[in-house]
Amino acid sequence: MFTGIVEEVGTIARIRPGPHSAVLTIRGEKVLEDTKIGDSICVNGICLTVTALSPGCFSADVMHETLNRSSLAALVSGSHVNLERAMRADGRFGGHIVAGHVDGVGEIIRIRRDDTAVWYTIRAAPEILRYIVEKGSVAIDGISLTVAVITQTDFSISAIPHTVAQTVLRERSEGDLVNLETDMIGKYVEKLLLPAPERREGSAITREFLSRYGF
Repeated sequence: MFTGIVEEVGTIARIRPGPHSAVLTIRGEKVLEDTKIGDSICVNGICLTVTALSPGCFSADVMHETLNRSSLAALVSGSHVNLERAMRADGRFGGHIVAGHVDGVGEIIRIRRDDTAVWYTIRAAPEILRYIVEKGSVAIDGISLTVAVITQTDFSISAIPHTVAQTVLRERSEGDLVNLETDMIGKYVEKLLLPAPERREGSAITREFLSRYGF
C-alpha cells in the first residue's frame, strides 16, 4: 500500500524485454536505503516487486497485464519515473490510499498555468471517470492529487509548484499518456451495492441497510 507522496524521481537504467513481459532496472537513491528483495516499490503508480538489487539500482519484473494496462511499455532507457516505497504503519499518511494497481491510462490534453499553480486536464475512458469525483483523490503516475473539475470526457487537477518540481509532472507535455488509479473506496461501495447476480438473493448489504447506518 502507498500514499501517493513521491519520494524521488528515478531513472530507467535498463529494460530487458521478453515476448510479453519485461525486466526493468531502475536507478534510485532514497528508495534503496532500507529496501530488500521482495519489497514493493511504486513506479509511476504501479506496484512492482524488487527482484534484484545492485549498487544504486533495483530490478523488477513487469508482466503482460501490467504492460497492457499502463504506460510502462513506452519507457526507454533514461526515462524518469516516480518512486515511492510501501507506506510504513508508523509514519504520517500524507496522501490517500494507493494500491499501485493501475485502472488504465489517460491522455494529457491541456496544461496551463494559473498564477503559481499548474493545471493538467486529462482525458480518460468512461469506465475510469465513473469513479472520479470533484474534490476526490486520484493517483496520476503514482502522485496523490485532488480532482478540481470533472466533465463527461475528462478531469482536471491543479498542482502546486513543489509537486511539479519533485515528480515527473515537470516533464509531461500535452499528448502524453499517464497511469491512472482511482480511489478504491468507490469501487468497493459499487461492488456492495450491485453484487453479482448469483449473490444478490439473500445479501445483507442493500441500499436500505447502508442508508439506515448513515452511508
